[in-house]
Amino acid sequence: MAIQVDSLSKAFGDVQAVADVSFKVQEGELFGLLGPNGAGKTTTINMLTGLARPDNGAITIGGIDCTENVKAAQHLVGVVPDESNLYPELTGTQNLTFCAALYGITKGEREKRARHLIEQFGLTDAADRKFAGYSKGMKRKLTIAAGIIHRPPILFLDEPTTGIDVASARQIRQLIASLNENGTTILLTTHYIEEAERLCGRIAFIVQGRIVRIDRVSDLLQPLQQKNVAVIDLSEESKVDAGSLASTFPEARFDAPRPGTIRVESDTRLAVGPIVRFLEEAGIEVAEARRVRPSLEEVFVKITGIEADAMRREKHKGGRGS
Repeated sequence: MAIQVDSLSKAFGDVQAVADVSFKVQEGELFGLLGPNGAGKTTTINMLTGLARPDNGAITIGGIDCTENVKAAQHLVGVVPDESNLYPELTGTQNLTFCAALYGITKGEREKRARHLIEQFGLTDAADRKFAGYSKGMKRKLTIAAGIIHRPPILFLDEPTTGIDVASARQIRQLIASLNENGTTILLTTHYIEEAERLCGRIAFIVQGRIVRIDRVSDLLQPLQQKNVAVIDLSEESKVDAGSLASTFPEARFDAPRPGTIRVESDTRLAVGPIVRFLEEAGIEVAEARRVRPSLEEVFVKITGIEADAMRREKHKGGRGS
């Protein structure tokens, strides 16, 4: 077992940030903590990495009891916090070699590892530039490189793609997947549902400091595989007669996840054309109608009661997880 957490709790004054959290991460697994900002993700990571002391509970990392001394397993763990902890006045190479020195790696070896990681992470052209001048995406990549400079078998990643551009986020996800494929055990926190679905083998949904469900992504999605789903976007926020839709198409279920959008679900073959024609004959202009694959988003909303739109708003704000 790479990571075992039992009944972990943490309060800040009257605020219960984490309440009786328990989970296990197997060796070689990519495990995700998924939840909105303020759910307790970062507090959980901070307790596992020694940045916060738990009020109650037990932590075991790599078979080592770290409840009283998280640093006992420090040599086994790489940590990438939600905000960079590197030095702005140092270059990319200098930051990596400095981090390697903290782990007692010899000079020749740390320079070799730094060069390799800078090349692997696509930062060769910026290797001798000061970290302060890096873009957000470049800073994130170098921070991850610093977290694995000592080749840890276990890696903690806190909100790895928050607040960076789409291209950099895609590159970082590819790097994370590659690290995992090469044997690194990864505990990832995120409030991006698509990111969790794409990367993680198992996911824990965490809401208001409590884990409400832990399961494999494939098992979470299994009940949805037989459903046929379509989304219809209207040209404007027209008022739709839901009763008429339901009576005309009794085999389908309709809801409005947000103004100007109709979601259609059926357990049998779904013909979207007749629904679009019905709307247009009622004087409602349809901008787009598309079939969609049932996703983890639906499972998350159903289990947690948190609307996916709220998570998207956090994504666009680039907020921190906590």
